[in-house]
Amino acid sequence: MGFVNEYMNVEAHGNTKLHVIHTNDKKQMATSLEQYERQLRIQRHKIVGIDLEYNNKPDVMQKPALVQLSVSKTQPVLLFQRSTAERCTVLDNFLADPMYTFAGFSIGDDKTRLERFKPHSKEGHFPLKEWRVPDATKELYSLADVAGMLNDDYYNNMKKKITTEEHTRWATLPLSMRHIEYAIKDAYEAYEIWNRITLTQDGLRRAKLEKEEPPKKRARSSSGDSTW
Repeated sequence: MGFVNEYMNVEAHGNTKLHVIHTNDKKQMATSLEQYERQLRIQRHKIVGIDLEYNNKPDVMQKPALVQLSVSKTQPVLLFQRSTAERCTVLDNFLADPMYTFAGFSIGDDKTRLERFKPHSKEGHFPLKEWRVPDATKELYSLADVAGMLNDDYYNNMKKKITTEEHTRWATLPLSMRHIEYAIKDAYEAYEIWNRITLTQDGLRRAKLEKEEPPKKRARSSSGDSTW
């Protein structure tokens, strides 16, 4: 049976409060993705934060139970309960759209599983972007690790984990508010951190280009005065 649950002012970190939509309804998902697409059209890098949670099955049988998406703090975080939904082609096509930059941290397994259970995608692949910690001292860093390197406020919030037992209940409804809060942080922080990384890279590239540009020549006006 389809459901749409909305939550207002859910804490992400600090003073950031988010609107959340938790649903397994395909019409609601289509409406929400249309809003996302309008938002992404005005963004240069079109970043989508993403994460997944799984059903409580052995690895070879695991399927995504919950898909979490975020495109900005002005748009609702979408939690799509895939474990109780029919296949959603609109979502599959959105995830495969090469115009968007899907951002996550140490979620290579998510990409593999999405490709396995998403045969209707337009491109046949999931265009996930991942960031790696410079001079890493371990193979993989979690979102909390990356957050701690960039902002203590993020890190302190990401440390508020759910229990191991709660982590086995992503396919069991209803989800608790602890589940909801945990799920939105993973998606929103992935978006926010990747956005900050991208803006930093843009600024460094811009500064480099400006240094490499030749100085502007002075032009002479008809009165003989020098102008730029």
